[in-house]
Amino acid sequence: MSQPPISSSLRNFLIIWVGQLVSTIGSRMSHFAIAIWAWEITGKATTLTLVGFFSLLPSIVIAAISGSIVDRFNRKLLMMLGDTVAVLTTIIMMLLYLTNNLQIWHLYLTGAIVGTFNQFQSLAYSASVSVLVPKQHYTRASSLEFLSSYGSGIVAPALAGYLYKVIGLLGIWLIDISTFAIAISSLLFIRIPKPPQTDKHENSTHIWQGLEFGIRYIVARKSLLALLIITLLFWFAHDVGDSLYSPMILSRTGNETLVLGSLAAAAGFGGVTGATIISTWGGFRKKINGVLLGIIGAGLSKIVFGLGRTPWVWIPAQFCSSFNFPLNGSSDNAIWFAKVAPNIQGRVFAAHSLALQFVSASAYLIAGLLADNIFTPALAEGGSLVRIFGGIFGIGAGAGIALLYVICAVCMILVGIIGFYIPSLRNLEKILPDHDSEYTESMLP
Repeated sequence: MSQPPISSSLRNFLIIWVGQLVSTIGSRMSHFAIAIWAWEITGKATTLTLVGFFSLLPSIVIAAISGSIVDRFNRKLLMMLGDTVAVLTTIIMMLLYLTNNLQIWHLYLTGAIVGTFNQFQSLAYSASVSVLVPKQHYTRASSLEFLSSYGSGIVAPALAGYLYKVIGLLGIWLIDISTFAIAISSLLFIRIPKPPQTDKHENSTHIWQGLEFGIRYIVARKSLLALLIITLLFWFAHDVGDSLYSPMILSRTGNETLVLGSLAAAAGFGGVTGATIISTWGGFRKKINGVLLGIIGAGLSKIVFGLGRTPWVWIPAQFCSSFNFPLNGSSDNAIWFAKVAPNIQGRVFAAHSLALQFVSASAYLIAGLLADNIFTPALAEGGSLVRIFGGIFGIGAGAGIALLYVICAVCMILVGIIGFYIPSLRNLEKILPDHDSEYTESMLP
């Protein structure tokens, strides 16, 4: 199958990207407002972390088939399906709220439904990048994804924090619904080419064996396996701390939503700045350096954030933390795009995604339990750790969560440093040929 001209491909990618940007802003506004509502109702960190857990759980269950489906079916339709299901669940929650029937367990259920279809959508989007964007622009395309994520982080929390007090949860949901319509419209008239299939790849796996194919592909390449393991360790430490971010700030500020919104906006500015620099610069020639340095930089910034007790410390620390994620993520994505052929990316990325989601779900599951049952009591008045850490983190509301947050940040730094001492990871780009290399075909599992 012939590829479309490069200019046409980039134009189509940018149209899709803009639609997803608008949709992400609406979704983030809803998530932000729901988190505030849930915290006001329960006052428990576990409540918020369980929302994240149930959102990830279904995608873990369907990982066995999601990659094969993305490789075999129309990727544009899969992306549209994900948007459609998300907007329908938003409408259902809005109706429950209007009739005073919305409960916490509804958030878990709708999160699980959206998470299921979001797995297909995100895989279809990721696997479409390499057929829409020339190889030399993989890092830039990945940085645009971070620009979208963090750009929405500037707008969405600031708007939601203000609008929550003006138009409430209902008004924010109505905005979210309108943004989904824009996202779906951006996909309607865009053609996403299906990558050419070879007989070997087409018939090598049954649809239920796609996950096995993806796992074997990664395991057979020790450098990719090392990259995945380092990434899993980083994101586990990150997600334990990050899932407690909102409870920590709300506890420290007496439920001040404007502070939470300001911090999210600072994170957005940091991410946009980092993504803009990467998209202009193109990143390190040796991509693995960007992966590991981004991990270390994020960890250092988060230590400062966890030690802070006022917005004057939190805001610059949050900016610096988010600045590092486009460097890490775009470098990581560029490696996977370059090393995995487009026609098998759905299956390989599904295995990659399953591992990340399993780790994230585990982090969300234990984070709230650790915070509510161990660290918060330990730094409460008369707690077991007050003598050791009370002078650093204080005592009472949010102190125990801050201690756990800093521990996670230290672990992130250690992961990045260890990565430089693993030869198969440090020399990944020399050891493993790109997917369009003449040697790659013989390396298939």
